[in-house]
Amino acid sequence: MGVSLLTLISSNLGYPRIGERREWKRALESFWNGNISESSLEETLKDIRLLNLKKQKEKGIDLIPVGDFSLYDHVLDTAFMFGYIPSRFQHMEPTSLKTYFAMARGSDEAEAMEMTKWFNTNYHYIVPELENKTPALVKNRLLELFQEAKNELNIEAKPVLLGPITFLKLAKQYDQHDFHKHLSALIPVYVQLLTELAQAGAKWVQIDEPILVQELDDSSIPLFKEVYDAFHKALPSLNIILQTYFESITHYQEIVSLPVAAIGLDFVHDHGVNLSNIKTVGFPKDKILAAGLIDGRNIWKASLVSKAKEIDDLAQYVDIDRLIIQPSCSLLHVPVTVQNEQSLPSILKNALSFADEKLDEVNELAQYAKGKRTIDDLKQYDRSYTDFIHSSFRTNEKVQEATKNIGAYPTKRLDYTERQKLHKKRWNLPILPTTTIGSFPQTKEIRQIRLKWRKGEYTNEQYESVINNEIKKWIDIQEQLGLDVFVHGEFERTDMVEFFGEKLNGIAVTNNGWVQSYGSRCVRPPIIYGDVAFDQPMTVKESVYAQSLTSKPVKGMLTGPVTILNWSFVRNDIDRISVLRQLALAIREEVLALEKNGIGMIQVDEPALREGLPLKQSKQKEYIEGAAEAFKLATSSVRPETQIHTHMCYSQFEDIMEAIDNLDADVISIESSRSHGELVHAFETYQYKREIGLGVYDIHSPRIPSVEEMAKNIDRALAVLDVRQFWVNPDCGLKTRSVDETISALKVMVEAAKTYREKITAAQI
Repeated sequence: MGVSLLTLISSNLGYPRIGERREWKRALESFWNGNISESSLEETLKDIRLLNLKKQKEKGIDLIPVGDFSLYDHVLDTAFMFGYIPSRFQHMEPTSLKTYFAMARGSDEAEAMEMTKWFNTNYHYIVPELENKTPALVKNRLLELFQEAKNELNIEAKPVLLGPITFLKLAKQYDQHDFHKHLSALIPVYVQLLTELAQAGAKWVQIDEPILVQELDDSSIPLFKEVYDAFHKALPSLNIILQTYFESITHYQEIVSLPVAAIGLDFVHDHGVNLSNIKTVGFPKDKILAAGLIDGRNIWKASLVSKAKEIDDLAQYVDIDRLIIQPSCSLLHVPVTVQNEQSLPSILKNALSFADEKLDEVNELAQYAKGKRTIDDLKQYDRSYTDFIHSSFRTNEKVQEATKNIGAYPTKRLDYTERQKLHKKRWNLPILPTTTIGSFPQTKEIRQIRLKWRKGEYTNEQYESVINNEIKKWIDIQEQLGLDVFVHGEFERTDMVEFFGEKLNGIAVTNNGWVQSYGSRCVRPPIIYGDVAFDQPMTVKESVYAQSLTSKPVKGMLTGPVTILNWSFVRNDIDRISVLRQLALAIREEVLALEKNGIGMIQVDEPALREGLPLKQSKQKEYIEGAAEAFKLATSSVRPETQIHTHMCYSQFEDIMEAIDNLDADVISIESSRSHGELVHAFETYQYKREIGLGVYDIHSPRIPSVEEMAKNIDRALAVLDVRQFWVNPDCGLKTRSVDETISALKVMVEAAKTYREKITAAQI
């Protein structure tokens, strides 16, 4: 390619969409609720986009991305842009926002598209449905965004788009033998898009192919050559950065030989493999290396001195004028700025780096590479993090001693078949018992009261009274609906991980450390900064109160150790398995406290179990064993008659069925309504013996399904599961739904279960 960077040295892969104070979320939800017009929504989102671009320019970033901003999800954006609109939405206008949001959230007429985890992150993407569509460039949104940046801010931005092979491999509804047919149809559409960008003046384009970090077979490599040969042939002067992240790339030599201007590699999460490949095989002299040196997935300050040494190391193999300094991945996965955090201890706050601060780190390293910063300059920056990692407030000797003696804690219960007999005798539940996953709607009023309580405007007694009233209200609703197993509703909890982060020692929570999880749903991951320790009971009071209001069983609701780990920003000075064991021992104390206080069903949710699975198959066994050990550490000390439940969220479960079985939970519920058929298929090949609930309706959509739809999902599950195994439940918690939506949907769900019970009883007669 022969491209020289000259003064170009810094780049960003993507920036958080949500705004410093979640302005993006509020605008979207106001639009969905009918409170603002489409033009008002677009105006607000444009303001956020331009502010994001302006900040990156002010931070000294040379290659500023456009196309990373989205109204919902960047994978959905790609499908929508290329006309992959499922047939059930074909009656709608193909370029309208109504269609776009219906695909993501569902509508009165059609179910939403499937949603699942983005590689091994907590971000969810909408799964493209290809059907037999012929792709076309319906609307070149990247061109519009490129021109917006140029016209409004005089920024010659770097358009970012998902690569065709990754896009297709993440899609569904095609035979694997048809992959090449779909790819051949898509290549000219990408060429058209890229041509329009080049004609508008774009010099650089980032094409993300994160699928390259997975263990692809040899047959995939010619596909990459075909695609990027076609791009180069059509646009020889366009500088394409082939970007990867989250791990080391497979087939290194073949990929760096592709006809692109630059290769983007992750040097943070690659376990040293990318650098080893460069040292062993070399790096092409005619290409630029876009080096991901700043961690885009965690929030600790980088040691710039160490990173400078990495630059020096790379410079032995790659000319310094062929080096781009950038984060390891999009900054979508971290909060916007540390500046809005007012309540963290100063020693901790000074050790943190969110998106804005990471761009400062990128710029500092770029200045070092240009010779404008010295190692002594970088040492000054590193001092606050160095002070933090040597601080005594991170250490708990009692916890360290317990983890050294981890073998002293039980990880095995009475055999499941024997436990099951005890449970049936104790609970005497009907076939197809109905329950929910845990949370009920968090209304605006509840959130406002919680905020006033935090500000000291409500006393503890006043706040507890409000929570108890809400618990009683929903216990009564569950009685009226006819559910079989109740929950207390989690009205005292802001978030299923953050709540425990506030109550366990060694974990801190932020005020504004929001990141996008899916759609407009944002979470504040806790910060595990030190040794994790149980302090006092966290959920007992509310659970015991709820149980006192009914003769039906009320589940105690906890978040499991694996999910707390995977949905937190984790300390990086010790290995993750040690942190996981600390969390497991802390949750174990809460499980025992619930049991001691008469709670006989305890749900320890692990929605994030699979998303922590390493992308390289060779590393998965160790993770799966560690996750199962942690869950059993947390749950195996209870009496045999106590029933342990767990819950898991959207994921491809087929390849970890054995691991799920090894958790030894009595009842598992799985979020599956958007991909019910695929998950049911997993049970055709794996004989699961414990009790299970496959979510019968999608709580992420506002639509209320019919009795027939839910009965159909039950029917499909019972084709491969024994009726005595199956529980009927929504596919996730109901926190984000309205009260009316929740009651209406649960009423239908209970009716579907009762109808099915009558059908079974009649068949037996």
